[in-house]
Amino acid sequence: MQGTVRSFDTGTRSGTVFLDDGTVLAFPTRAFDAGPLRLLRTGQRVNIAVTDGEITYITLSTFPLP
Repeated sequence: MQGTVRSFDTGTRSGTVFLDDGTVLAFPTRAFDAGPLRLLRTGQRVNIAVTDGEITYITLSTFPLP
C-alpha cells in the first residue's frame, strides 16, 4: 500500500500518513524502526505494510516492502 507522509516527529520517530483515498493513519515508532529509514519529510511518498488496521512497516516508495 502507498501513502504520503503527513507528519513525522523526529523525537518519537512516529507520525501520520495520508492514504491515496485521503484516510489518515498513524504509524508508531516500531513501524518506523522496522525499516531502513533515518528520517521522513512531509510530502514524501512511502510504502506501508498494514496489519489489522495498524501500520507495521514504513519505507520510501522506491524501496520494496519485506
